[in-house]
Amino acid sequence: MTPPPPGFAHYPLYFDTAQQSALIEAVRTGVKDAPFWRPSMPRTGTPMSVVLSNFGPLGWVTDKELGYRYEHTHPKTGSPWTPIPAVLMDLWDAVTDYPGPPEACLINWYRDGSKMGAHIDSDEQATDAPVVSISLGDPAMFRIGGPQRGGPTYGIKLFSGDVVVMAGQSRRCYHSVSKIFYGESAIVPKGGRINLTLRRVNLP
Repeated sequence: MTPPPPGFAHYPLYFDTAQQSALIEAVRTGVKDAPFWRPSMPRTGTPMSVVLSNFGPLGWVTDKELGYRYEHTHPKTGSPWTPIPAVLMDLWDAVTDYPGPPEACLINWYRDGSKMGAHIDSDEQATDAPVVSISLGDPAMFRIGGPQRGGPTYGIKLFSGDVVVMAGQSRRCYHSVSKIFYGESAIVPKGGRINLTLRRVNLP
């Protein structure tokens, strides 16, 4: 098996069932003021297969006209994003040693047939900061390769409550979600997988 790149860490079942339910409830509360919407790809305007929201002072957004970027407000409502829950701020402190807190937490909802193509998170100034990812709900096949597109990848099935950290070299590697094992978990209302991704945007 291809080994993961340096700096990659996997914490199986970091959050127990009660904590997972609390995080789902935090998402449900947050999207009342910052509802899910379907972003589109730059240039082509093709809709992405996931729907998206954010926690934090900044939120990641994308559309055909302006492309990938971070904004202080929801692109549809114009309202500020809901603050990042304290439990996620504590997670950041526990699994990273970065000298600044996360500024954005993406909330991606993967439903039946949703995927995420291979990409590198590169829309941040603080590209030295780790990315911390939390899985809730249906399992997902996560793959991470190298700094160039293509080539062998390391694959791991992520379950609800798992945490992944991409730091060091792995922070600059292509990664993807190739499959959702839809229907294997009942923790997400209406089904699917919720992925929470903590990012630091600006240099401290």
